[in-house]
Amino acid sequence: MGYYIIIGISMLVSWYVSSKLKSKFAYYSNVHLRNGLSGKEVAEKMLRDNGINDVQVISVPGQLTDHYNPADKTVNLSEGVYMQRNAAAAAVAAHECGHAVQHAVGYSMLQLRSKLVPIVDVSSNLMQFVLIAGIGIMAATRSIQDPNGNTIVLAIGVLMFAFTTLFAFVTLPVEYDASNRAMKWLKDTGTVTVEEYVGVQDSLKWAARTYVVAAIGSLAQLLYWASLLMGGRRN
Repeated sequence: MGYYIIIGISMLVSWYVSSKLKSKFAYYSNVHLRNGLSGKEVAEKMLRDNGINDVQVISVPGQLTDHYNPADKTVNLSEGVYMQRNAAAAAVAAHECGHAVQHAVGYSMLQLRSKLVPIVDVSSNLMQFVLIAGIGIMAATRSIQDPNGNTIVLAIGVLMFAFTTLFAFVTLPVEYDASNRAMKWLKDTGTVTVEEYVGVQDSLKWAARTYVVAAIGSLAQLLYWASLLMGGRRN
């Protein structure tokens, strides 16, 4: 029951933040840039201004699918952002280029995040099965001789979950730093006006909050599973 309460609260808060983010982007999509630059052109300009000439800006399908891929050095902008000429598109394009700048300068937290990716990929695919199996094994192996039961499998599941939680928290400074780089460049270069900058700032603020909610939700779930593990060992 405790687990479902945590999941329910996390989903509710995540839904609220995601809804606010979508409404903010919809609103600032109507704040058209006076300079007439598209998201693609904003991204290319920021890359050039930062001396980055080996990163390609491309369009990808979907909504809010924007990301930077360090493997092939591409700034991937969703179709709307790629073509649109508004404050929301400028915010997203500059933010993703912020990741490209991080990569170019060797930003330590981005490097750490990249190193965690292979571990997290495996953990996220298997941990739910391992956790459930761990609970079952712990319950099935309890006896008079061993009232705690076998907690090894559950401990492995908790460790796997810990890696995904660590990844979520390492992602926070990476995302905030990319947004800060984006906002500084947009403001310092005069790429957006004062009024347009307000929209950029507000859009990126709500985008960052989605990562905060994800990290807190992951931590809450980790603490729940850890409490089951410790409870089993005490009992």
